[in-house]
Amino acid sequence: MNEQISAARLYDRVARVIPKAEWMSFQDDVEAILELKRKRNAVILAHNYQTPEIFHGVADIVGDSLALARKAIDVEADVIVLAGVHFMAETAKLLNPEKTVLIPDMAAGCSLADSITPDDIALLRKAYPGVPVVTYVNTSAAVKAASDICCTSGNARQVVESLGVPRVLMLPDEYLAKNVAKETNVELIAWRGHCEVHELFTTDDIRELREGHPGVIVLAHPECPPEVVDAADFSGSTAGMSDYVGRERPARVVLLTECSMSDNVAVHHPDVEFIRPCNLCPHMKRITLGNIRTALEENRHEVTVDPAIAGAARRAVERMLQI
Repeated sequence: MNEQISAARLYDRVARVIPKAEWMSFQDDVEAILELKRKRNAVILAHNYQTPEIFHGVADIVGDSLALARKAIDVEADVIVLAGVHFMAETAKLLNPEKTVLIPDMAAGCSLADSITPDDIALLRKAYPGVPVVTYVNTSAAVKAASDICCTSGNARQVVESLGVPRVLMLPDEYLAKNVAKETNVELIAWRGHCEVHELFTTDDIRELREGHPGVIVLAHPECPPEVVDAADFSGSTAGMSDYVGRERPARVVLLTECSMSDNVAVHHPDVEFIRPCNLCPHMKRITLGNIRTALEENRHEVTVDPAIAGAARRAVERMLQI
């Protein structure tokens, strides 16, 4: 009975974005996950790009990459399930080496993480001796270990400026580096990595959105091309975009980022009309209620980090969190 009550209460959160019939198809998994979390002393960390039945349904901690990294430190559970992509699970493991960290699908990767290797960083250090390396958290633990400090889209400028140097290697997202470069006097040397979701947005998209939806406020993620960010009304991380909607309460808004973000923010703002151009992240969408349940039932897939790189990778993340 308690599980049914809990599931019903959870549906109240998402009734505006998930039809009742669809929720009924989720309910068995939701109830099983709630029980498994209690049984295993487990928590679920979910990124903002997860679908609403995960984000608002079974997740215990939600947010952007920076928020998840910060909150992972204080997790008291024995088991962490990362509803996101692999580099996020590695980061959670780095910050909780003694805990079991699971990712529901090992194939949940990231185009940015795949765009650079430790060998690439070694070559860059030779080409730019003495220039510090700032690496986006959207990278493997091995790449983090080869870096000086990490950053997210929400704190990139602060991290770059905290180093007190005139020149920085900022890797691997070319567009994020170029967008941050417009906000600081530090020279940023970029890599050619791109997010396969955000690189698809164009200024033509914005023009068509403004023509088709007069008065719409356009918010763009800084992984979008610089010309897209310039044409938007505001640019920020997923947390920054969510905060903007809550603070400004625009009558009509569009979020140029992954599809599920709009659904998750809309839950809290019934008075705001969300226009939804849809670029799906195929990696985020590999995470489902079904494989979260299986992860908890069968203890899969456990994420580990090579001890030979864990210490250096952890230091790069912790240096970021200290800023």
